[in-house]
Amino acid sequence: MKKVITYGTFDLLHWGHINLLSRAKELGDYLIVAISTDEFNDIKNKKAYHSFENRKMILEAIKYVDEVIPEEDWEQKVQDVIDHDVDVFVMGDDWKGKFDFLEDHCEVVYLPRTVGISTTKIKKDMLKVNNG
Repeated sequence: MKKVITYGTFDLLHWGHINLLSRAKELGDYLIVAISTDEFNDIKNKKAYHSFENRKMILEAIKYVDEVIPEEDWEQKVQDVIDHDVDVFVMGDDWKGKFDFLEDHCEVVYLPRTVGISTTKIKKDMLKVNNG
């Protein structure tokens, strides 16, 4: 069985997330999604709208996702790849080159982001709507 892993906050789930998860799943048989815990988001100065538990529940309901694990710090990726016997690490291409160090442990793939949608864009658009 070929295992794939990806990481993210996965807040305000949108069709760009679904595209990424679908394309990641096409690279293997089993998709693991590591999502940032609320505590890790605090360290990154990032605030998710949904709690970790709610984001986890949403992701677990998506047909492409086989397992959801917590991401608690930047350094855990190598250990996750080893512990979960991962064959392919997948991230959006805006991170291109940042995770090449994982090539010693698995294949690293950077997928193009879906054009025209992002959680940041949704949050900015909602601010515009709410501020008139």
